[in-house]
Amino acid sequence: MEENITLINKEYTHVNPLILGSEICEKSHHYGPAVRPYWLLHFVVSGKGIFEIEEREYELSAGKIFVIPPYVETYYEADATDPWEYIWVGFTINGELPVKLDDVVSCAKAEYIFKSMKKAEHMTIGRTEYICAKIWELFSAILEQKERRIDYIENALNIIHSEYMQGVTVQEIADRLNLERTYFSHLFKNSVGMSPKRYLLAYRMEQAVDLIVNHGQSISTTALSVGYNDIYIFSKMFKEYYGMSPNQYKKTSLTTRV
Repeated sequence: MEENITLINKEYTHVNPLILGSEICEKSHHYGPAVRPYWLLHFVVSGKGIFEIEEREYELSAGKIFVIPPYVETYYEADATDPWEYIWVGFTINGELPVKLDDVVSCAKAEYIFKSMKKAEHMTIGRTEYICAKIWELFSAILEQKERRIDYIENALNIIHSEYMQGVTVQEIADRLNLERTYFSHLFKNSVGMSPKRYLLAYRMEQAVDLIVNHGQSISTTALSVGYNDIYIFSKMFKEYYGMSPNQYKKTSLTTRV
């Protein structure tokens, strides 16, 4: 069942709302491949489906926004057993968007913002202006969330760089940031390019090599200095990371220098 809320195109010079609607999709309902001359954002209220854009495919469920930029070919299809319900808003914009939008966006406040857009159906004179304000509210929420994510990663890196020698763990870092571990790992990997567990190991191993090779420290002292109370576990992790034991690495480095 599709519901469209009529908006008057007032040709505003910056964000200019054009269309607003919602749909409880039939099983396997699909649209496209197609292009549009305006921005179109779909918020998934419930259900599942796929979204394809420029040879990239995403499986989407509730809480996600899929983004259709102007004149970019897309295709989307509701799941055959659990079809989605979504709310959409379309608009033009003069110049750059105030926030970079990925193909798929997650925003904690999105559900409230999109559902409140539907209140426009009870308005008359101020309907378009109300939706314009809601689009700006969405931009603001996404920007705020992006900044918080940056802060989370910066704080995580600071903890790793300053406390690696104390045996800090990924779980402890997530707890200190008040984040669920899986979500923290997802944010970290998207920002840094590797999981926090891998980054923490890499940083410890780099510091270990510096201590062993450049400062002549023993293996036992090095192990304690990079957060390992058990020299056996340290040696095992070192060998897995570098392909040789700490002593072999030291000998190889000394031979290379001669």
